[in-house]
Amino acid sequence: MAYRVELTRAAVRQLAALPRSARRRIQAAVELLSGKPRPPNCKRLKGRLHEFHRVRTGDYRIVYLIVDDRLVVCVITIAHRKDVYR
Repeated sequence: MAYRVELTRAAVRQLAALPRSARRRIQAAVELLSGKPRPPNCKRLKGRLHEFHRVRTGDYRIVYLIVDDRLVVCVITIAHRKDVYR
């Protein structure tokens, strides 16, 4: 059962601003989320962001929300690890 992956406008802008090599890696990771939204390297965030998950891709993090009843993965933000939680 495949999930539909949606990116917010902010995530699309962040992805476009990345270097080409990082962009390719992140696009591949985002595509993999459609088949397996909770991969083994996925972490659930804590605190006020407890409903979100994150996946590490090199020095970048992909923060997303899984809506199981609609089969949707919504990518909220894509950012460098030092800036992603700000």
